[in-house]
Amino acid sequence: MTIRISLYLPLTAAWFAWSMAATAPAAAQSPAERHVYPTGGVHNTKGCTPPSNCIAPRKPGEPADPLYPATWSSEWIMYRVFRNADRFPPPYASPPDGLTPSDYEVSHGATYYDANYRPRDGDGSGAMMEYYRKRCLPIFPMKNDFSCAFISLGNKAYFLRYADRPAGTPACCQFSLENHPPRRDFIKHLPYDAARSAHLGGSLQAYATGGAGPLFGYAFEKRARRDSYNKAAPAYRHPQSFYFSGFPGDPPNAPIVSQNYRNFRMQPPDPRTTWDQVARTCRPQPQWCCLFDGDCEGGESKAATSHQQWNGVQSGAGDKVPH
Repeated sequence: MTIRISLYLPLTAAWFAWSMAATAPAAAQSPAERHVYPTGGVHNTKGCTPPSNCIAPRKPGEPADPLYPATWSSEWIMYRVFRNADRFPPPYASPPDGLTPSDYEVSHGATYYDANYRPRDGDGSGAMMEYYRKRCLPIFPMKNDFSCAFISLGNKAYFLRYADRPAGTPACCQFSLENHPPRRDFIKHLPYDAARSAHLGGSLQAYATGGAGPLFGYAFEKRARRDSYNKAAPAYRHPQSFYFSGFPGDPPNAPIVSQNYRNFRMQPPDPRTTWDQVARTCRPQPQWCCLFDGDCEGGESKAATSHQQWNGVQSGAGDKVPH
């Protein structure tokens, strides 16, 4: 049976794309193969044969694609929306217009990015860290009431947990060997969304997956402005929010999630508090992460669920990004 769903998650860990084709049984795959999540070209090239499979076409009159700065840092507010997201879809202001505090949970975190980073082992390029304080990324079928971080160094990605992690879980595990940070021009993999661009008084350029699949979207400010850190840099369109479908089962009860950026700036990350955490926390060959059902035999997630997980459908050649 062929499934036609598309989701592209720049993980931002995640970060994970839904596209066309059936997946091989997990038991027939090696651990490394089970931990390669097709991402529509954002984090790896799985399913991107030919490469045009993973490029979203642009219609005449649509705006030029925004571009990440080469280095940046940003704090953000995360809204886990568990009620009324169908009536008030993202992208959202801070706080979300139309919703009330009884519709969402608020947590905080930060993202750090360096397109110029080169890992010591020479495997790939770029570095990115997403830190989630007290509420981990709610895309896994488990409680997320702990701090966590995703760190991609070149092609390798790691999942870190801290002192508040659940008992018996590792401080570091290998998320994937093929999950590089999104490139500066990653937005080319996502369709432009004119309807969502009308949110917030038409001040945005919004991009999102279409069709019947789960949501993955990104919004930039339409108007270019100067950077608060590098005042000599040319004006550019700042990212406004990253919004996506979380895992809808309870826990974590996250039908829609939005990370709204605060103080996005071209400040280079400090390696001592970002990338160097991997060397301090992880073994040379960390154990595999067991976050999704099917990642590992007898993995951490024990949830019996009928909900589709982000790792549930593999990418295949011939799928076009929906528009």
